[in-house]
Amino acid sequence: MVKIGNISLGDFPLLLAPMEDVSDPPFRALCKKYGADMMYTEFISSEGLIRDAAKSLQKLDIFEYERPIGIQIFGSEISSMRKATEMCQKANPDIIDINYGCPVKKVACKGAGAGILKDIPKMVEMTKEIVNSTNLPVTVKTRLGWDENSKYIVDAAERLQDVGIKAISIHGRTRSQMYKGEADWSLISEVKNNPRMQIPVFGNGDINSPEKALRYKNTYGVDGIMIGRASIGNPWFFNQIKHFLKTGNYLAMPSLEERVKVVKEHLDFSIRWKGDRVGIVEMRRHYANYFKGIPNFKPIRTQLVTLESKDELLEVLNGIVNQFELELI
Repeated sequence: MVKIGNISLGDFPLLLAPMEDVSDPPFRALCKKYGADMMYTEFISSEGLIRDAAKSLQKLDIFEYERPIGIQIFGSEISSMRKATEMCQKANPDIIDINYGCPVKKVACKGAGAGILKDIPKMVEMTKEIVNSTNLPVTVKTRLGWDENSKYIVDAAERLQDVGIKAISIHGRTRSQMYKGEADWSLISEVKNNPRMQIPVFGNGDINSPEKALRYKNTYGVDGIMIGRASIGNPWFFNQIKHFLKTGNYLAMPSLEERVKVVKEHLDFSIRWKGDRVGIVEMRRHYANYFKGIPNFKPIRTQLVTLESKDELLEVLNGIVNQFELELI
């Protein structure tokens, strides 16, 4: 049984990664429905929170059915991160997660996200301050290191454990790699196999099929897997992995009718949570992934990303099943 503090997550939990502009409540609701054991919010700027920025505050929205759920924060200033932690605690999450892994320039080059991998002592000090400012379990999401010459994750993970974190999720690339090349899980395995490590170690990076999940589970010995990009447009992926781990067989792919049904659920929640205009616009990034593999779908996708009313979108969505025959790969 894997536990984060007193939170039990089962024998081999599957976690939904915090993804900017993706891991919002509408998407999380679907991932929970289809098998995610633990989820995180989109990452939230500590500076945005303490300045009452509307977008940052909205990301604090969590719902009872999502539990257990963690709120993830990022920032470069220890005092701001401590204040943001106190604000997050008022939203009553189960976990506070610290983002030490985001590689994008506007975050990392300001010393936040993966940028702190250049300064491991500051990373440890920041973590200690956050742990001491909350009664909630604190977890960390990070990478192997800043670049090929600074893969300090084995030592860093141990030091983070020593200041009180309750779990660590590691993406198998450096910041310099961004998302290029293949994720290297060998150092993640070293962290897990360090005899001093007592907390759960979750692997992340390139898990894009049930058989790969099984292979990496057996090869690297991690306590669970954090899934990111492979879940976009495919919230069923969590149950697909679970079924394969249990039976060795593939779960049937969702039918076109099921895909349309889930897209409509996603759209409806998106509009209810964000309002008509924003909900419709921000849903546009998801259609290509939900309907991947359907031949000659481009004209319909063009309609979906240009129509501006819910009724028009539903009319197009309701016609998809009759117009197309899904080719599953």
